[in-house]
Amino acid sequence: MEDVFIYLVPVFGILGLIVMAIKSRWVIRQETGDPNMVELAEHIAKGAMAFLKAEWKVLIYFVIIAGLILAWSGTLVPNSSWIIAVSFVIGAVLSAFAGYIGMNIATKANVRTTQAAKTSLRQALHVSFTGGSVMGLGVAGLAVLGMGSLFIVFYNMFVVSAGGDINGIEMETALEVLAGFSLGAESIALFARVGGGIYTKAADVGADLVGKVEAGIPEDDVRNPATIADNVGDNVGDVAGMGADLFGSYVATILASMVLGREIISNDNMGGLAPILLPLVIAGLGLMFSILGTFFVKITKDTDSVQNALNMGNWISILLTVGASFFLIDYMFPEGNLSLVRDPAVTFTKMGIFGAVFIGLVVGALMSIITEYYTAMGKMPVNSIIKQSGTGHATNIIGGLSVGMESTVLPILVLAAGIYTSFMAAGLYGVAIAAAGMMATTAMQLAIDAFGPIADNAGGIAEMSGLPKEVRERTDILDAVGNTTAAAGKGFAIASAALTALALFAAYVGLAGITSIDIYKADVLAGLFVGAMIPFIFSSLCIAAVGRAAMDMVNEVRRQFKEIPGIMDYTGKPEYDKCVEISTKASIREMIAPGAIALLVPILVGFIFGPEVLGGVLAGVTVSGVLMGIFQNNAGGAWDNAKKSFEKGVMIDGVMQYKGSEAHKASVTGDTVGDPFKDTSGPSMNILIKLMSIVALVIAPHISVNPTHNLPEEGIVQVNKVELKRHDLNVEIIEVK
Repeated sequence: MEDVFIYLVPVFGILGLIVMAIKSRWVIRQETGDPNMVELAEHIAKGAMAFLKAEWKVLIYFVIIAGLILAWSGTLVPNSSWIIAVSFVIGAVLSAFAGYIGMNIATKANVRTTQAAKTSLRQALHVSFTGGSVMGLGVAGLAVLGMGSLFIVFYNMFVVSAGGDINGIEMETALEVLAGFSLGAESIALFARVGGGIYTKAADVGADLVGKVEAGIPEDDVRNPATIADNVGDNVGDVAGMGADLFGSYVATILASMVLGREIISNDNMGGLAPILLPLVIAGLGLMFSILGTFFVKITKDTDSVQNALNMGNWISILLTVGASFFLIDYMFPEGNLSLVRDPAVTFTKMGIFGAVFIGLVVGALMSIITEYYTAMGKMPVNSIIKQSGTGHATNIIGGLSVGMESTVLPILVLAAGIYTSFMAAGLYGVAIAAAGMMATTAMQLAIDAFGPIADNAGGIAEMSGLPKEVRERTDILDAVGNTTAAAGKGFAIASAALTALALFAAYVGLAGITSIDIYKADVLAGLFVGAMIPFIFSSLCIAAVGRAAMDMVNEVRRQFKEIPGIMDYTGKPEYDKCVEISTKASIREMIAPGAIALLVPILVGFIFGPEVLGGVLAGVTVSGVLMGIFQNNAGGAWDNAKKSFEKGVMIDGVMQYKGSEAHKASVTGDTVGDPFKDTSGPSMNILIKLMSIVALVIAPHISVNPTHNLPEEGIVQVNKVELKRHDLNVEIIEVK
């Protein structure tokens, strides 16, 4: 029976990719508008592809070097293999391809959304959301297909062919090699997210500071030399970077659950494979239900709520996943208690596993709702920033920082409750499977998230093309909702990252041969503090990179306004390619240092100070990174929608304020500060904490303190001294057979 479920998983992935292709073809068949609109869209697409090619050239060297090191290291311990390098390369390639799929469709859907907005908001939503769903289905389809197929190969190669035990070292080896796939995916995701974030915010900040504040022209005015780079940035950061990001998150969540599932003794009708297969099958079912959910995202008239339409599709996919999970778990797992290999006293039931899945979905939904409250237009937090904009730039900044800090409270309480209750339901496996449940509808979450940048680009093309006011008003409605859904998506991602990192941490502890992280030890406590510091220096590097690149952009835009006559009266044409080149070079150059921190710190700490100190570092990174991610994402999202509120007019102290007012200029400053928060360093936090945990998991067999991990199959090993402490009992072992 296990054969049916094993081979069903890649089939789910293939079906997702088929539906993706159908939706992609539908988008491409839509009208593109007049020649001017097409020309602008081609500039955006060309700039996005130029960045992607430049980024890939750098990452190819990284993948080759890292692959060779992994291949060599895989031969040094018995519970790994040189094939981990192949797994790593496949994960890296699919992660990059996932980002490309999203960017490719986004650069086609943007101009078609603009054209659709000439007709109605309903049609514009249909085109932009279908474009987003292409990305969502592509990312989830590739992840399910890749993980499912590789697990089949490695299971047969390392377990079946050796007649190995499901709970033994053979399966441990198979999953260790599979971890290479997740390492490749998360590595590319980090560089793509950081590089794309630096690109988009350098262009955005430059366009805002000179175009809107100094020259007093609209955000996407065709006269602004940085406006094409700004629109390119929406694609390389918010689409390609986000696609690679959630691909990596999806894969890491599934992997963590599988690794912990190996430690469960399950007398099921699948040969004991049920705990390992469950996260894969849930991911496949979530993909299918996400496809169904996309058909419910629609409005019948322009006065309908776009946010409600998106919520409808999201809730339908979540509820269907919950219902299916109940019957799936009931069928896959045996009656009675399940126990752990390492600690048979720890037991739980299959209904406990279902409870953990349900908890994960509830936590994900609550995180989205809370984030929406703190970042949506018309809500109290955003209104408070608007009000403080009336007294200047400084009070706007103070208001945004306050909202961001306050917004960490409820999400952390929800997350803490989710961790505790899922652990009570099914131990650490429950925490991992809760994250898997939360990520099950990634295709829908990403579709909702990706439609925002498409709508933003559509609005830019409408502005640059001089289309009627009602067209821009329709794209602005979509864009404002997109800002909220993007913030909610980032909150969802950081919550899943926290659960996944905890599960990866538990898997690391098992492979490293340690039983606890004792903070009474000075070196472990020092590691905890060092780990807590890393998200801060990581954020500093990202934000400073945006600042440096933005300075170059500002100087270039000022130069063009000064040296190219006729720009302001439309008789001269800006040199868009100069600004695109500045963002491209800066992002490629500046993404190296943050990426190196995430990859090298676990390796250096693990090999120099040992596995327990590394555990302290991982704990510090996880807690600090989650808080930093929530704070930066929500502060940036709130600042952005506070600025956008002025487009329709806001009431401040009894006076209506509009674009161009002093209060609006203060809100632009706040949004400029928030841009690198919400689009560069903030969303990178979830990749940082997961990537460091995955690197630790991969090196765990090499730094393990458990002698059995390095024992030969036969013979006597002389051990000089092994001290085992059990209360006051010290035992000296002379020989281990």
